[in-house]
Amino acid sequence: MLLSVIVPCYNEEENVFPFYEELLKNTPFLEGEGLELELIYVDDGSVDETAARVRSLHEKDGRVHLLSFSRNFGKEAGIYAGLQKAKGDYVVMMDVDLQDPPSLLPEMFSYLKQGYDSVATRRVTRKGEPPVRSFFARLFYKIMNRISKTEIVDGARDYRLMTRQVVDGILAMCEYNRFTKGIFGWVGYRTKWLEYENVERAHGKTKFNFWKLFLYSIDGITAFSTVPLAISSVMGVVFCLCAFVAIAVLIVKNLLYHDPVAGWPSLVCIILLVSGVQLFCVGILGQYLAKTYLEVKRRPIYLVKEEL
Repeated sequence: MLLSVIVPCYNEEENVFPFYEELLKNTPFLEGEGLELELIYVDDGSVDETAARVRSLHEKDGRVHLLSFSRNFGKEAGIYAGLQKAKGDYVVMMDVDLQDPPSLLPEMFSYLKQGYDSVATRRVTRKGEPPVRSFFARLFYKIMNRISKTEIVDGARDYRLMTRQVVDGILAMCEYNRFTKGIFGWVGYRTKWLEYENVERAHGKTKFNFWKLFLYSIDGITAFSTVPLAISSVMGVVFCLCAFVAIAVLIVKNLLYHDPVAGWPSLVCIILLVSGVQLFCVGILGQYLAKTYLEVKRRPIYLVKEEL
């Protein structure tokens, strides 16, 4: 029996050793469960000494493996690659910055023994996070759960312990545009949610800024909902109805009261408004078309430069 720990990394040289040490401190329970450990660091094209430090760990401990990409493909690609390479009967994904506490592993594994297929974690606080970012994060989860049939829990982390059956279900979804939080919800299975207080990074700074998170949220919406397309269609119908009503009012006003239409400023405002709505709807359509374009090209999700 084997437990695979997947750790995506991008320029995390300061966290490689601390994470390894913290993980070993919290995994003595594996021996009692008859489990061996497999630790897979997925280096997402780092330009620092991340890969070199993982190599040094590999030389000391054969349970440590390295999968290094040819360039930066993003965290989603790192998660997918780790799941593909993991051989464990149980698989857990964790961030190397120690925001996902390894101390939760014994409790998480106890729930699997109770019959759950996966144990997921969620933050109940966002301590240390900018208020604006927290506000928009919560707003995204609210919007996503309203427009999508796939449930995405507010504060959900990628920190999740799964059985092999769940992992195989996730790997069956080999789409290019990946939104892991949505994929977890889509595959289903019996999941236990484990809540914990937010833990700040051990070292370094987050690689996700507001703009990257915004683009990531768009990926999530386009991947698991077609409601924006429906909204654009409804807006088109509404504006057509408004146009017909306005035309009828103007005709009646001119015939009965001989009051010609006046005022080019109002006309300009209407034209700008309608043009803006049209461009907005075209933009929504363009997002879905772009995702379709990337899917049909069937490019590999990642390319491996080195594997230990």
